[in-house]
Amino acid sequence: MLILSRQCNESIHLGDHIVLTIVSIAGEKVRIGVEAPDGIRILRQELDKHNEAPANVPIETPQSQQRRAA
Repeated sequence: MLILSRQCNESIHLGDHIVLTIVSIAGEKVRIGVEAPDGIRILRQELDKHNEAPANVPIETPQSQQRRAA
């Protein structure tokens, strides 16, 4: 993971077509503006269903699988 420090109104360019701009910083909250072509999907992580396990299904670990098999 690349970690960059930016101040308000500074930007980060991702490739040739995506620009992230720090719009404001207030306490622990940072507002980020995203400029991208229309075909680029932009979604907050907590809304991305592909990266989220269902809330009512326990996550299997190797230890829980071994206990269940015993």
